[in-house]
Formats: sequence, structure tokens, C-alpha cells
Amino acid sequence: MQLNHYLNFDGQAEAAFNFYKSVFGGEFANFMRYGDMPAEHSSTLSEADKQKVLHIALPINEFTILMASDTTEQFCTQTNTVFTVGNNHYISINLDASEQDEAKRLFDALSVNGKIEMPLDKTFWGALYGAFTDQFGIKWMVNCQLEAM
Repeated sequence: MQLNHYLNFDGQAEAAFNFYKSVFGGEFANFMRYGDMPAEHSSTLSEADKQKVLHIALPINEFTILMASDTTEQFCTQTNTVFTVGNNHYISINLDASEQDEAKRLFDALSVNGKIEMPLDKTFWGALYGAFTDQFGIKWMVNCQLEAM
């Protein structure tokens, strides 16, 4: 299991991560725009939203990856969340395919008395994924990668 920081931006993810890359060095491990999603997920997005960052990852060292995405009105509405500077940080728990039971256990245990944003379920990027705010107001993501990206 690996714990990482996951940041959300309101359209500035690419600029922010180009800045972080200039500070920390390295190369992006992943970079995907909303327009890169399968059509059934992206067809209702505006052209501006399709250019926003869906996911970006910058390895900082062998133990830490800084990750982020831009928010869109459509996805904030679906998860019943509103982007506000200050609520744009998650702790991301990252597990591999052999740890599916642990992903479910952690999701279920940490989300008790919290607010689930996205139930733990399989995704188009080949992972078991869910997000929630725990009972203490801390935002979490659980991502169990089932298939290679």
C-alpha cells in the first residue's frame, strides 16, 4: 500500500504540475485529459472541460507520487461536491490488484459515519476506486489498480 497526496484544481492542474515538475524534476508518470475518457463519459463535456486535466501524476521519489486533477461542474454535480480552495486535497490510498479485499476493508472502515462521494466500484481506467470524506472531514480516495495503465 502507498499513501499519496491528491490535489484538485479549478483549471490550473497543468500549470501547477508544470511548476512542481520544475521544482522537483522528473517526468509525469501519467497525464490524461477529460477528453481522453471513453465517449460515454466525455460526450456531454464542453470543449473547455475536455481540455482540463483528468489525472496527472508526478513521482517525487521512490515512495511518493504527487497526483491531481481539475474539477468540472458536471463531475462535481454527480458527486454532490463543490470545489472550494481548501477542500481540494485528498489522501490517496493506492493498492495493487492482489489487495482488492484490503481496498474494500479500508474503504468501508474509513468511511463509517462519513460521506461517500463515489462508491467503491470498477472504473474505465481499470481500477477499483472510491472516494469519501470521513467523519472528521478528511477526504480520502481508495484506488486498487486491477489492470496496467
